[in-house]
Amino acid sequence: MVTDKDIVGYTIGYDQEEVHFPIYAMTALAVAFFVAAIFKGIPILAVVGLLPAAVAYYNLPLLESGRPRIGSGQYGLFIEGLGLISWRAVESIETLEMVERTGSSLELIIGLKKPIPEALLADWRSRPFLRRPMRLPWRLASKTEIRIPLDVLDRPSAEIKETFVRMWRFNRGT
Repeated sequence: MVTDKDIVGYTIGYDQEEVHFPIYAMTALAVAFFVAAIFKGIPILAVVGLLPAAVAYYNLPLLESGRPRIGSGQYGLFIEGLGLISWRAVESIETLEMVERTGSSLELIIGLKKPIPEALLADWRSRPFLRRPMRLPWRLASKTEIRIPLDVLDRPSAEIKETFVRMWRFNRGT
């Protein structure tokens, strides 16, 4: 069986420059609440400390360096926590700018010709119990649309899109 460790090709991980501080800050805040709960004897502080601890745990994959999160190879697109999607199942690859109150972010939108289970060459959706609540580099917008936020990845968004589109056109075989 093919795993994410066997994939070679164009790989992208999380950006390691800007993501460390918020995770460490949430961890420090959680520890401060837990320590205060112990020394002050106020159990509600430990309960309050669970929120920043949960945020830090959810974002823990952002600290893992050297591990590919998304990428492409001769067989298709691979996405951590989802699987290897056949090039022939991909209908479109586009970017979309999401404008919000605090700014804007870019998302890579991968449109599929068929639902996810039928498009996967290798299914990596089952994960170990402790990794289930952690961040994934993608989300489903519908049964045939995958959205990947590009702002947290270690390559420029234009390069990611251009490379994926070029490899898709070359390898799709249609």
